[in-house]
Amino acid sequence: MSDLRAAFRGRRGDFVLDAEIAVPAACITALFGPSGAGKTSVLRAIAGLERFDGKCSLGDAIWQTDETFLVPHRRAVGYVFQEASLFAHLSVADNLRFGLRRAAPPISFGFEAAVELCGLAALLGRSTPELSGGERQRVALGRALLSQPRLLLLDEPLSALDRGARDEIMPYFEALHRTLTIPVLLVTHDIAEVERLADRLILLREGRVVAAGPLNDLLVGDALGVKQARDAASVLPGQVVAFHAADGLSEIAVGGRALLVAGRAGRIGESVRVRIAARDVSLAATRPSATTILNVLSATILAIAPVSDAEAIVTLALGETTMLARVTRRSLRQLELTVGAEVFAQIKGVSLLAAPRG
Repeated sequence: MSDLRAAFRGRRGDFVLDAEIAVPAACITALFGPSGAGKTSVLRAIAGLERFDGKCSLGDAIWQTDETFLVPHRRAVGYVFQEASLFAHLSVADNLRFGLRRAAPPISFGFEAAVELCGLAALLGRSTPELSGGERQRVALGRALLSQPRLLLLDEPLSALDRGARDEIMPYFEALHRTLTIPVLLVTHDIAEVERLADRLILLREGRVVAAGPLNDLLVGDALGVKQARDAASVLPGQVVAFHAADGLSEIAVGGRALLVAGRAGRIGESVRVRIAARDVSLAATRPSATTILNVLSATILAIAPVSDAEAIVTLALGETTMLARVTRRSLRQLELTVGAEVFAQIKGVSLLAAPRG
């Protein structure tokens, strides 16, 4: 497994790029930011499709220095674009095999594995013009994987799809968590995609990296600017520790605490991620003695920030991790809650996301 490291600088008209990034192996890293931030420019520079001054390497493979520049077809990169660029005169199966034909040995990701991962068995004999947008992107993903890449680049692969098609294809991209051991760099401007797919996040603005790190650190921090939103959430890594069959509940260890979620979350010992919306967390000064809420966890208030005349966002230390709660400012006053206070977080809803690696 190899990490990607790149640093690019240069000007294109009025746009100036000056960015340095690191993408760990066995990890999906989201390159996030507004339109015009330089996300696609960085992706194309990594692939060798656009040249800026700088350097780029994948493990011990040097792709670019001040003196060298490796051409795109020698970089072992799988690239999935916004629009699936498939061969209209070839069937789905032949489009996939084209990826295999351009692959250098050894072949570590086979045809059957790509078909299974991307759910393509029923589509193999069809021509690509007959496919829906979501189906076309699944074929594009499978073809990219069959090229045996050492790095996978995803350039807003869901942005051209309607909501229904996005919901259809999302599980196939989430399956990358369980399958790949190579670095994956995802360009997107949709925070919901980031929450579902990414392990780490790089925030880019006006051609510069302004923040980078584990996903939840940026979701609950100030640099990203999303924790004030109505749909703000925390995304926490956890591990399945038990299934309580009598109640139909899975027990997940998160930050040294135990969360209960409905249904079977996975095998015992399996890693998972959970999403907890800030508006689904309420606070109590003392542990509730009688409540239908299953998850009541001890926490410490780290920060309080007003988000409107009526509400505030509260950052909580939850054992070894951090979580957000959105509560009324009146409740904070009545309970006399301040930074440093010990509280009990009542979590009304927990969503399971894709399992992370590691």
